[in-house]
Amino acid sequence: MSSHAKELFDQARGLSASERALLAGWLIETLDDAVDEDALPAWGEEIARRLTELDSGTVETVAWPEARRRILESPDGTTPS
Repeated sequence: MSSHAKELFDQARGLSASERALLAGWLIETLDDAVDEDALPAWGEEIARRLTELDSGTVETVAWPEARRRILESPDGTTPS
């Protein structure tokens, strides 16, 4: 890592969690210039499907600490069924 990048990193660590998350999102967006035109409608459909599942009670939410524990305990890093 260059000294300039290290300096930026050290400054970013001083930001609040929400500011670091926003900055991380912005940085990730700069990594891929290709735009998938099908992605936005597909995400809209996925969000609608998940909201329907939540509203109908067919799925159950899990608090982040529990979800994180399950992910970390699973052998392949995915949530178990």
